[in-house]
Amino acid sequence: MAQYREILRKGLARAFPGTEMTFQPADLTAKILNFGSPAPLDVQVVGRALKDNFAFANRVAARLRRIPGVVDVSVQEPMTQPTLHIHTRRRYALGTGITEADVANNMLVALSGSSQVGQVYWLDPATGVSHLIDIQTPAPYLQTLNSLELLPVDHEGGNAGGAPPALLGGLSQITATGTPAEVSHYNIMPAINIYASNEGVDLGTVARQVARVVDEERTNLPHSSSMNVYGQGVTMNWAYAELLGGLAMSILLVYLIAVVNFQSWLDPFIIITALPGALGGIAWALFLTGTALSVPALTGAIMCMGTATANSILVVSFARDELARHGNAVKAALDAGFERIRPVLMTASAMIVGMLPMSMSNSQNAPLGRAVIGGLTVATLATLLFVPCVFALLHGRRRKAGEDNQAGEPA
Repeated sequence: MAQYREILRKGLARAFPGTEMTFQPADLTAKILNFGSPAPLDVQVVGRALKDNFAFANRVAARLRRIPGVVDVSVQEPMTQPTLHIHTRRRYALGTGITEADVANNMLVALSGSSQVGQVYWLDPATGVSHLIDIQTPAPYLQTLNSLELLPVDHEGGNAGGAPPALLGGLSQITATGTPAEVSHYNIMPAINIYASNEGVDLGTVARQVARVVDEERTNLPHSSSMNVYGQGVTMNWAYAELLGGLAMSILLVYLIAVVNFQSWLDPFIIITALPGALGGIAWALFLTGTALSVPALTGAIMCMGTATANSILVVSFARDELARHGNAVKAALDAGFERIRPVLMTASAMIVGMLPMSMSNSQNAPLGRAVIGGLTVATLATLLFVPCVFALLHGRRRKAGEDNQAGEPA
């Protein structure tokens, strides 16, 4: 896709020299995720010095184009719209009694119509309908700069003594310049946006490189201007922080609920020892399938925590009952691991099989299925092998410590 886009861009550049081409997302979903922005990364330069900010934005955009994986870098508010600037020579104008207001009004009449200066209506006596009268210089008479310089300029109400009107070229200096084609504002202040997209590289990596460039260029900002990064990249980091916090909170809540149910601080800790294995399985599944960390992947991680905890509870609960019956922690752990193989495998395999179609699809939820499959696969092994070992180790030491305390007490 990137090769075809580059070929298209080069072809358009040859067909339209001097024109900058950008490719904005065509789907509504991308625009919603970007909060209305046409690109996932938006470097915004805010300040009143538009020309200085525009030059600074072009320098930053040139650096962003050199970042691997960054495509379609463009400055949204170009300062290159062709404009003719008419600077009236006041000394000459005052000599003829013409003011800048007269020059502006005559220019508006010639270029935009007399209705821009004063509206005049004609009442049709036959129909009684009023019609707006608009006088304007025909476009074929204003095709060259010389034609513009020959436009007549007179006083409001006509020149005194019937003197001929002055010419615009004799009163003013006309220069070609560039003006903002679009003016954006952020918190009332004028803003210049640098849009960039990613292709072939995940958004997180590109966002970090863009943030590094922005931090390096921040010292070169024009006076009284500021620069910040917005867009989907910033929202992604915020979402990751929230989801990681939710993942940690879910583990904590599961532990506290298990403490209440088991009336013990030790057994809930044994239960959650299977969760690091689930996290490791999620990381390996994403790595082996070449899937980048994303919001669906973190959502699948939170889903995996619940199933892994439920399977671990089955093993620890059975081991507690066996320990209370015969008092041997090692034998209780072995019995729990053996007797709970079937329900643990049934629960895990049902969820893994259900996630297979999603994980093999090309949809946005594919990382969710892959995370759940990888996490449950390793968590199931940890539940059947690692959790019984931890149970036997901790309860064996606990019972041995209790026996030593009883042996040391005087008769």
